Amino acid sequence: MRRIASSIAGEIGLRRALGARPVHIAAQFLAESTALGLFGGLIGASLGVVAVLAVTVYHSWTALLDPRVVLAAPAAGAIIGLLAGLYPALRAGTVEPADALRR
Repeated sequence: MRRIASSIAGEIGLRRALGARPVHIAAQFLAESTALGLFGGLIGASLGVVAVLAVTVYHSWTALLDPRVVLAAPAAGAIIGLLAGLYPALRAGTVEPADALRR
């Protein structure tokens, strides 16, 4: 766990030392967390659709899927990822380059 945190701190320090502003670091963190949430929502929605189809085929039922629900899952995942990444993004943006490189 510490090794991952130190490599991330080193990356932040290197980017800051090369001239990245705190807003650039924060934007990177927010983009990454939003993308992770979006992909998690896509995977979850896909697995849900596959499960519904598998059960309906097994029981010889007719599948009824509301497309709004299927499309809402990735959007909800992206929003949750964005909100979850706010605090780490703000913290990462305030790290001084020398301190981050020392870690």
